[in-house]
Amino acid sequence: MENAEQPLSAQSKRDFLKFILGGSLLAWIASVVYPLVAYLKPPKQAEVEVTSVKVGKLQDIEKDSGQIVKFGSKPVILVRAADGKLAAFGATCTHLDCTVQFRKDLGVIWCACHNGKYDLTGRNIAGPPPRPLDPLRVIVRGEEVFISKLT
Repeated sequence: MENAEQPLSAQSKRDFLKFILGGSLLAWIASVVYPLVAYLKPPKQAEVEVTSVKVGKLQDIEKDSGQIVKFGSKPVILVRAADGKLAAFGATCTHLDCTVQFRKDLGVIWCACHNGKYDLTGRNIAGPPPRPLDPLRVIVRGEEVFISKLT
């Protein structure tokens, strides 16, 4: 009943002040929260387009081993089997994009996230991965080893 007894101009001034103060509070909160969110959000990076990468010398790559190599901004796994054959694949698991690794004790390419396994040809053989690893071409020129995209 208190508001009903006050003149209309006093009530409209009070409503106007509530509106202005409420708006300023919202603007202040936004001015604090937005920079925090913008700081925590990682910056977008352009995808680096790479067609070929030099890995190293053939004699430096042990037989029955695997190594992760950067291919632009993506990881690639280079595997040298016990018989000396080289193979390269995209090193991101086809299940949840975890990075795979070579397991010498199992003789497979293994994903630690959900125990996914790939054979040395990149074919998925166990676990949840839905498809094989993406193959890449391995080129040996003299003693140098290169990895390139399939064309």
